[in-house]
Amino acid sequence: MGVIYGYYAAADDEDAARAVVRQDDQPTGTGYDEVAVKGIDPVAVLLHAEVLMTGRSAEAVKADPRHGDLVAMVGDGEVVGVTLTDTFRDALAGFDRGLLDAVAQGWATSGDFYRTPEPDDLTDFLRDLSGLAERAVARGQRLYCWISM
Repeated sequence: MGVIYGYYAAADDEDAARAVVRQDDQPTGTGYDEVAVKGIDPVAVLLHAEVLMTGRSAEAVKADPRHGDLVAMVGDGEVVGVTLTDTFRDALAGFDRGLLDAVAQGWATSGDFYRTPEPDDLTDFLRDLSGLAERAVARGQRLYCWISM
C-alpha cells in the first residue's frame, strides 16, 4: 500500500497529537481538515517546495524548530505526526495561485522524488495544501502531517 501522508490543520501541538494518537478507534486524522497524498514526505520532499514558495534557504528551513518536529507517535513509529513551519503555512495561504504551476514545474525536477512526478499532480497538491493553509490561518491553526507506514 505504501506510505500515506496526511497534511492537516490543528489548534496546537497537543491537538495535533490527538489526530495521531486516537482514543476513539477512528482512523488517523478523522475530524481534522486534511489533505492526504502518497509520496510527498513533509521533511525531505516538501522541503524544495517550501524553499521555492518562501524564498528561505534549505538551511534556514531545516534550522526552523517547527520543520518536521515530532508531536506524536503510535507504537514503534507505525504512525507519526510532525510539524510544518509557520512560515510555510503563511506562504501557502497567501501564495498567488496562478504561480503554483511554475512552482510545481521546478519542484518536479528537483530530484527529491523517487520517480519524477507529473507537474500537474504537484500543482493539484499545492492547490489543496494552499487551501488548507488558508483555512488554518483564518482559524488561527498550525499545519502538521501524519505519516502512516
